[in-house]
Amino acid sequence: MIARLENDMRNLRLILSYDGSEFAGWQVQPGLPTIQGMLSTVLGRLTGENVLPQGSGRTDAGVHALAQVVTFATASPIPLGNWRKVLNDNLPPSIRVLEVSEAPADFHARKSAQAKTYRYRVYRADVCPPFLAKYVWHYPFPLIETAMSQAAGVIVGKHDFTSFAAVDPERVERIAEQESTVQAGRQESPGEADHGLNNVRTVFSSQWARDGEEFVYTVRGNGFLHHMVRNLVGTFLLVGKGTLDCEALREILSARDRSSAGATAPASGLYLVGVEY
Repeated sequence: MIARLENDMRNLRLILSYDGSEFAGWQVQPGLPTIQGMLSTVLGRLTGENVLPQGSGRTDAGVHALAQVVTFATASPIPLGNWRKVLNDNLPPSIRVLEVSEAPADFHARKSAQAKTYRYRVYRADVCPPFLAKYVWHYPFPLIETAMSQAAGVIVGKHDFTSFAAVDPERVERIAEQESTVQAGRQESPGEADHGLNNVRTVFSSQWARDGEEFVYTVRGNGFLHHMVRNLVGTFLLVGKGTLDCEALREILSARDRSSAGATAPASGLYLVGVEY
C-alpha cells in the first residue's frame, strides 16, 4: 500500500505532453501563459485548493515535452480513474495528461529523478513544411554530419558543463555563498546535497542520427543546466560547419567559460522525451 501524506492527502503523479510553442515555459510567471500556471489554475478550480504542481524540470519558452512528470498533493475526493479525463476536459488542447497515478508520500517529480532524456530536431531540407516550423530548427545549409556524430561522444561522462550553461548571476552568487560555507567546514561540498547548485552533470549517452529529412540529437543524463542542450546543439553545429573539431570541443568543455562555446539553438526543436526514477 502506498504511504499517504498527512491528513489523508494524496500525492498524485501526472505524465504530461505539451506543445510549448504558445507558452512562456514551464514555470509560473506573472502575466504570461505557462504550463505550470495553466495546470495550477485548472487544479485549483477542480479541487478548491491552492495547488502549485511541481515538474521534473523547468522547460523554457517554446520547448516541448513528450513525457513531463508532475507531482502535486491534494485532499480532493476525485477518484483516481477520473483525473485524466477531468483534467483534459479543462486544459487547452496544447496540454494533454497522458497518465495519472498515486505516488508514495516521499516521491517528488524533480528531487526523485535519476535521469532525463532530451531530443533536438534539426530539419535539413531546403523547404520546411509550415506544419513543422514550430517544432524543428530549420537549418538547410551545408553541415558535415559525420563530424557532428563523432563529436557527440566527447561530452559523455561526468563533467563541469559551465561552458554550456546559461549565465545566471543570482545562481552564481548562490554557488559562491555555498562554497564559502564549505570552506568554513559547515556543510558538504556543493552538489552533494543538491547538484542543482553546481554545474557538474553526468551525460550517459549523446548521439546524432538521421531520420529522413531531420538530423536528430538525443542526449541522456542525470540532469541538465539552463539552456545546456540548446547550447550543446549550437556548438555541435560549429563542428558541422568545420569551425571546430573534437579537440576544440574538449577544450571548450574544460574552459568552463560560456563565451567559448557556440550560440544557443532555437527552443522550437527541443523536446523533453522522458524522465527516469
